[in-house]
Amino acid sequence: MTPAPHRRRTLGRDFWLYFGGQLTSQVGSSFTLFALPLLVFKLTHSATNLALTTASNFVPYLLFGLVLGALTDRVNRKRMMLLTDVGRAVVIAVLPVLALSGALRVEDIYAVAFVQSTLGILFNCGEFAAIPSLVGRGDLVAANGRIMATNSAGQILGPILAGVLVTIMSPADLLFFDAASFAVSAASLAVIRRSFNAADRPGPAKVGVAGLLRDVRAGLQYVWSQPVLRGISIMMALINFVSTTEISQLVLFAKRVLGATDSEVALLYAAGAAGVVIVSMSAAAIRRRLSFAVTALGALVIAGLSVTAMALIGSYPAALVLWAAASGFGLLLNINTSALRQAIVPDEMYGRVISIAQVLAWSAIPLGALAGAAAIQLSGSVVDVYAATGALTALIALSFAFSSVAHGDRYLAEAARPAPANEATVAET
Repeated sequence: MTPAPHRRRTLGRDFWLYFGGQLTSQVGSSFTLFALPLLVFKLTHSATNLALTTASNFVPYLLFGLVLGALTDRVNRKRMMLLTDVGRAVVIAVLPVLALSGALRVEDIYAVAFVQSTLGILFNCGEFAAIPSLVGRGDLVAANGRIMATNSAGQILGPILAGVLVTIMSPADLLFFDAASFAVSAASLAVIRRSFNAADRPGPAKVGVAGLLRDVRAGLQYVWSQPVLRGISIMMALINFVSTTEISQLVLFAKRVLGATDSEVALLYAAGAAGVVIVSMSAAAIRRRLSFAVTALGALVIAGLSVTAMALIGSYPAALVLWAAASGFGLLLNINTSALRQAIVPDEMYGRVISIAQVLAWSAIPLGALAGAAAIQLSGSVVDVYAATGALTALIALSFAFSSVAHGDRYLAEAARPAPANEATVAET
């Protein structure tokens, strides 16, 4: 047996089925990513309402993230992800149905965003475990890069299509495409043969509240005991508090500062996704040449400075390039931190660790979105707020060059060494 066929099996049928399902799903989801804020803007023309839409997407992580992450470690992950996709298809279709009946209110958008996000927690936790199940440890950076590139490739095609379609249909009608894409994703999961759990049996048969809380506590202890995981979570909470305004107010920025049409707003979203694709596809090559610290923290510096430049230049053509750079290099951090977590975290804790990471890192997003809206309202200047958030992002990244995050390579090397036979992976208490 030659090495080449073995490599193909590692990234073979099941991986590419998953890859294709997620590409389709991301095209549909990118319609929603563009349509929801545009709907809110057209209904309210308010920075505060745009911020509340962002908050609705992230509050579920604070309320349910830890428990749902622990639950993911106790169930059949693939079946759970399939059912979650079916649920998301049904929920997102509610908004265009309400719009067709003339009953759509901004509060309905908040409610659907909240439910969609709650279901998304389950899917995301399952996906974190799915990728190591589909590829070898040595392919994690490349696989995560391909998945994130796939997500963003869908988000290039989606907004471009949406920008054309929005000239002939309402933004609400675009959400029907997202509902259909979730159905395709569910179908792709149904035909994948490989389990997303370490063993065929997903975990303990009984899932009691006390057991889930015990799992959550063990997961928190594990994350907090690992300096690099703790440092990444703290850094991302700070970054997200500062930078969430950039995406939550992108429609407002494009309309007020760049004078963009609806189709040009869609193209701006597509440019951001294109930047992610370009950088993501280069992630493995970049990582081979640069250290974890230089790759992850340097990417954030570039992302922040790109946003500041975009705000100060105020040109739509320049914004397309600079938003692509900001989005692409911002996601390069996520690619590398995801690969690090997947390399050092035991399989039986994947769901808990990713949900804890999301709760810790994303806890600041609702407050950051509202703070950004308040800053825009008080200052009356979207430009000043964007310039400030970009500069602060770069400064935060530079400050963490003196933290445990800078030693990511050492933690990866330690994880690659065989553990002593008598060493317990996780201390359950």
